[in-house]
Amino acid sequence: MQTLNCRVAVVILVSICITGAIALPLGDPRLIAAAITLELLFVALTILVWRGYRKALYVCVFLSVAVMVGNSLAPPHVQIMATFSKPVNAIILITGGYLLQGALIFVSLREVIAARRQVNAGNQKAGSI
Repeated sequence: MQTLNCRVAVVILVSICITGAIALPLGDPRLIAAAITLELLFVALTILVWRGYRKALYVCVFLSVAVMVGNSLAPPHVQIMATFSKPVNAIILITGGYLLQGALIFVSLREVIAARRQVNAGNQKAGSI
C-alpha cells in the first residue's frame, strides 16, 4: 500500500517529467542527449516509486540535489534566471529545476524518515516481547 508521501512523490515526479518534456525543445541542441537521458531517468523513477519501491526515493533525493547544484553552477542558467532574458525558459527552469526538485527532496526524505521510524518501532516491539 502506498503512503500519502509516495503518492505525492509520484505526482511531483510526473510534474518534473512534463516540465522537462516542455523544456527539451527550448534547450541547447548540443545537450539534447543528456537532457533525454535525464528525462528517461525521471520516468523510470516515477514508475519505481509508483510501484512501491521506496529505495528509489534515495535516488530521487540524490538526483534532485544534483539537478539543483548543476543548474546553479551553469552560467547560462544563472543568466537566464537572473535577467529573464528568455522568460519562458526562466519560468520552466525555476519551476522544474528548483521548486519541483525541492518539493521532491522534501517529500522523499519525509517518506524515508517515516519508513525508518516504522521499522525502528517494529524492532523495539519485537525486542520487548
